Amino acid sequence: MSHRILVVDDEPGIREALKQLLEYEGYAVSLAASGHEALDRYAEVQPHLVLLDVKMAGLDGLSTLTKLREADGRALVVMISGHGSIATAVEATQRGAHDFLEKPLDSDRVLITLRNALEHVGLEREVLALKAAAEGQWEIVGEAPAMRALHERIEKVAPTPARVMITGENGTGKELVARALHRLSPRAGRPFVEVNCAAIPSELIESELFGHVKGSFTGAFADRTGKFEQADGGTLFLDEVGDMSPAAQSKVLRALQEGVVSPIGSAKTVTVDVRVIAATNKRIEEEIAAGRFREDLLYRLNVVPIEVPPLRQRREDIPLLVEHFVSQLLPAQGIARRRFTPAALERLAGHGWPGNVRELRNTVERLLILASGDAIGEGEVGRLLGPAAPEEDLGGSLLASGTFEEFKQNAEKAFLAAKLREYDWNVSETARRLAMPRSNLYKKIERYGLARDA
Repeated sequence: MSHRILVVDDEPGIREALKQLLEYEGYAVSLAASGHEALDRYAEVQPHLVLLDVKMAGLDGLSTLTKLREADGRALVVMISGHGSIATAVEATQRGAHDFLEKPLDSDRVLITLRNALEHVGLEREVLALKAAAEGQWEIVGEAPAMRALHERIEKVAPTPARVMITGENGTGKELVARALHRLSPRAGRPFVEVNCAAIPSELIESELFGHVKGSFTGAFADRTGKFEQADGGTLFLDEVGDMSPAAQSKVLRALQEGVVSPIGSAKTVTVDVRVIAATNKRIEEEIAAGRFREDLLYRLNVVPIEVPPLRQRREDIPLLVEHFVSQLLPAQGIARRRFTPAALERLAGHGWPGNVRELRNTVERLLILASGDAIGEGEVGRLLGPAAPEEDLGGSLLASGTFEEFKQNAEKAFLAAKLREYDWNVSETARRLAMPRSNLYKKIERYGLARDA
């Protein structure tokens, strides 16, 4: 597609000469003889670039430039002047002009200026498209009550400097919450640095966080800047913070208290301004009781707690998530558009999803790749997920109880079995959700002979 150029000049000879030159180079050219006509033609033609004369009767070029930029903040305008001066060029630039050409116009200069301007705008649009795609990758999708509450908490906390502790099961989207907090904060233009504390060996975590100097330990062949320094002015996301070594916990506590870090092997300290967001899927209170996590560090990190709900507690969001993943994955996979039938979505919504949103995304990707038709049905979902877990016939089993005591026991057994399935047989999480001691739940599991389905 050829670029559209709007030439605005009150001299007919210049308009025709530019039209002939630009059309010869393959541009689609429209003409306007005044500022007012240019505004009308701009709305009609939607040009990629405007060549605009400065000196014109009536509405002059600078005033026209201002109105063009008010109507379209992305208008690309190159000014033309037969009485060029530094002051005029500066004023035109301040009003939003991309470049400035002087009369008499040189053909090569005109073509080079236009080519550079259009390439510049093309790059800007590519950057915006990539940025939009990147932001879509980290979008938090969901309209369930639990997700609306999560969005409200993020919007309240993000503009503040408060540290945040994000909790939730694996695959629920804790990193998405951390990135949303950064994106909506005053630090959005500064670095977002992520550290997965569980993926780094304990002997290297201090070097990763605080850096080191050359020769400070075996393998330290050069100075290295730590993540705290890299995140200076921005946000440091400590993922799986519950797996951090005790030694690293002590240094993180000092960094939070004093705002300084000490690279390994260095006697100097470095001042840093970092907002720390932590996340974990562990019960930190249990880690503290076991002596694996510092209680004073928890108090420093957990200024504002945010819990991300598991997918099984917001099943109504599954159709939205499926559509979101389809829109992301189809272009990446290079396959034809496929849709999920209502029965397929219902089958997906009925699954337990122990791996939460991450598992759902992987399942959607697998179905898109393996599906043979343009519609993915319940059968294909069932073959991938396996048979649905049967629910007990509560009405029949409870009413069949011979005594009131049997009824209570059967009801308790059915309730505990359903809750254990809901939380993927995570006994600690189930006990916490039911507000009962874990030891008590273990006793009831043994008493009723409850077992996880194979």
